[in-house]
Amino acid sequence: MKAREECVGEQLKAQGKTIACAESCTGGLLTSRLTDVPGSSSYVRGAVVSYTNEVKEQLVGVRPETIDAYTEISAETAREMAQGIRRLLSTDIGVGITGLAGPGGMAGKPAGLVYIAVSGSRGTVVKPCQFQGGRLSVKQQSADQALQMIQDYLGGVI
Repeated sequence: MKAREECVGEQLKAQGKTIACAESCTGGLLTSRLTDVPGSSSYVRGAVVSYTNEVKEQLVGVRPETIDAYTEISAETAREMAQGIRRLLSTDIGVGITGLAGPGGMAGKPAGLVYIAVSGSRGTVVKPCQFQGGRLSVKQQSADQALQMIQDYLGGVI
């Protein structure tokens, strides 16, 4: 059975599409998995690990007002990350991931809360996720879910 990142790569290649990622809590894991596939340079344009709010705002294009109103751990921030990286790197698909890998949470937001956004020509889809387990497990589950969402977006499911 093929790994999900291979399936996503095949879809991107078949559709002639490119992808870029803005990752916070995953620290580049999604992009790492996408680039584990031979030939991925034909569809992966690049990525930004936007771990701080300053990088989210200054490089990826998240509006400070969004972070002030909703915090960096929000559907709104994930949406702007996906849309911003898509614009920044001129890609067909942009992915934004922001959340709390743990072990601690923040006011009203538990560890394992992650928002994943996929943006393309049909609009932007955002999914809130509540993952269980330790930090590395949350990162892995986040990357897995993002790959599934990309696959579903490219397949017209979402």
